[in-house]
Amino acid sequence: MTAGVDTSFDFNSDTPAGKDPDSFSPTLRRYHQLLWSKELPNGAAFDLAPEGRQYMVHRSPVGVFHLASDTITTRLRKRAWAVVREIPENDLPEYSGYTVGSTLVFPGNVVGGKQTINGARGFHAKIADRFDLTLECIRRHYLGQPNPLADTLRRYADFFALFGDFGGYVKFFLLQDLMEDDGQTIRFFHPFADFSTPAVPRTAEEYLNYLQASNTFIRARNRRIDENP
Repeated sequence: MTAGVDTSFDFNSDTPAGKDPDSFSPTLRRYHQLLWSKELPNGAAFDLAPEGRQYMVHRSPVGVFHLASDTITTRLRKRAWAVVREIPENDLPEYSGYTVGSTLVFPGNVVGGKQTINGARGFHAKIADRFDLTLECIRRHYLGQPNPLADTLRRYADFFALFGDFGGYVKFFLLQDLMEDDGQTIRFFHPFADFSTPAVPRTAEEYLNYLQASNTFIRARNRRIDENP
């Protein structure tokens, strides 16, 4: 396991009340630094460090990259409120927690006054802040294919180029548990048909299945992080 990273730690526990752990948890920031400061697929070092008020910054001959944290396992409680209110609280699966397996870093700098990746994936109705759908957009970005986040991802093309290809990106950020065995098909949390299907579950059964799939991913990624040398 990565020294100093506890995959059972809940980042809400060291975040001031009412604040967002992605911005205010010192443990989460340290874990991101420990996990993602490592060798890129091309052999170059990708070292991260806090810098002033910036969340995390990399500076080297490969470029300057300003990164920010974001959760990648939304429970969609507000977006699916009409469904959630029909489900008894005891029937909802236990949340796997705000642990490191449910977080990732994305470029956090604003380009051309437009939305960052975090902002765009949260506001786009076809994504609804879901990371499985975001990852499908990233997969298509590497292939040069249209996708709902295409314009946003192109603004950060230099960041994605660091990982060579989609497989390199998935491996670097330990996202293999969101992929099918072929390494190219996303293991979606909810039925998917080329972004024509609703991003938000519309029935209680769909919502419960979504939560189970999301929790399964969090647990699997935490195990992978534990096993990562």
